[in-house]
Amino acid sequence: MRITDVRVRKAVKEGKVKAHVSITLDHEFVIHDMKVIEGKKGMFVAMPSRKTADGQYRDIAHPINSEARGWIQELILQEYEKAAEGTEEVDETEGWEEAE
Repeated sequence: MRITDVRVRKAVKEGKVKAHVSITLDHEFVIHDMKVIEGKKGMFVAMPSRKTADGQYRDIAHPINSEARGWIQELILQEYEKAAEGTEEVDETEGWEEAE
C-alpha cells in the first residue's frame, strides 16, 4: 500500500486541532477528515471518527497496527510542517510504501 497524495487544510479556528487532512492510497482510495492535533506530548494524528449515541467517539477508519499508524502519522506530520511553514503543498508523495 502506498500513500500517493496528502492534502493538508489548516484549521480556521485557533485551538488544539491544527489541520484537517485527507490521504489517498494507491491513487484509488481516499480517507478524509483525519486531524492534526496538538496534544500535551506534541502533535499527533487523529483518525476520522463519529460520536455515538452514548457520547463516545469511535474511529470510522484506522490502521490495524502501531507500525502502520506510525508511518502514516510521520508522513502526515511532515506534510503538515511544510504547510505550516507556507511551503508548496505536495500532491504526489513518493517513497511511502508499506508491504501488504
